Parts: sequence; C-alpha cells; structure tokens
Amino acid sequence: MPHLALYTFGVLKSPLADPAPLTREFYDIGEAVYRKISQHPGYLAHAEAAYGDRGSHFDLDWGAWGEFAVPTWYGKGRTAETIALAATLSLWTDLRPAFDAIYTGLHRAALNRRYDWIERSEHPGYVFWWVSDDVIPTWQDGVSRLEHLHDHGSAPQAFTFHHSFAPDGTPTRIKGIGPKSDQVR
Repeated sequence: MPHLALYTFGVLKSPLADPAPLTREFYDIGEAVYRKISQHPGYLAHAEAAYGDRGSHFDLDWGAWGEFAVPTWYGKGRTAETIALAATLSLWTDLRPAFDAIYTGLHRAALNRRYDWIERSEHPGYVFWWVSDDVIPTWQDGVSRLEHLHDHGSAPQAFTFHHSFAPDGTPTRIKGIGPKSDQVR
C-alpha cells in the first residue's frame, strides 16, 4: 500500500543559532512537537540525521533520506551559525492521520504561532505526494514537489490537504480536511 510523503519548508526570521528567546522557543517547541507527532497513529517516519545534529543541515548525513536540499527561493545562510530555515520530511499512512496530527494538540498550537518564527511567503509551506511502500523520499524529492506545487498548483504528484489526490491520481476529498488558508496562489 502506498505511503504519503510530506515535505515542509519555511524561512525563519532569525538563524537557528540566534540566542534570542523567540528562537530558543521555536527550537524547544520543535523538539516537543516531533516527540508528539512520532507517537501519532498513521505516522511512519521522518528524516533524521544519522549521527545526531552537529553542524548545519547541509553537511549532515541524512542516510536514505538523501542529501539535504532547499527550494531555490531560500536565500539565507548555510552554515551552523547562519542557517535560518525549518524543514521536515516525513512518511504517513494516509491523509487523515497526517491532518489529525498537524491540526490538533501541540502541533496546532505551534502552527498558530508560525509567523512569530517564520517569514510570510508567497510560496507554499508544505507539499504531499504518494510513494510506494518501499520508497523513502529524499530531501530533493520534497524540494522538487514543493517547487512544482508553487509553479503549477495541486496535481497528483504535488498536492495540499485542500486539493488532494488518492494514490491512483484521482482527486479526493476527505470530510473535514482542507483549511481554507492552505490554498496555493
């Protein structure tokens, strides 16, 4: 049975290494959110650096998730001192569990505050696509899908909750999924 891949990306207002309280708060809540999300039904896995998180995202070993990549519109730093991005790559069993995990609990609370930490953008902040159950998506896959979503809108190979597709490529609607705010322009 296919799995659902999810890539998220945002440009932070300040580098992750910034000692300011707001940056520390983002980092701390991110760790707590990951712990909660990883326990959610329907969650399968997320990209983690093979040897901890020393260094910047760009020079870490991400194992089967591939070399770290970012969309072309990211123009901030790439070193441990200057990197200013939030990116995730994960696998889910289906849209409903992903929606429930993202729009409830601690993640919902963090999402409500995203603009405290993340710059507003005309670019989409996330993208879904289906993969075979034996495939681990790469960071580059996520970037390519997010850029496709930005350039062409939702399609079977790159979609949002609001305009989603089944594994066979047919448009799908799941009751209660599709916050109006996630439409791609």
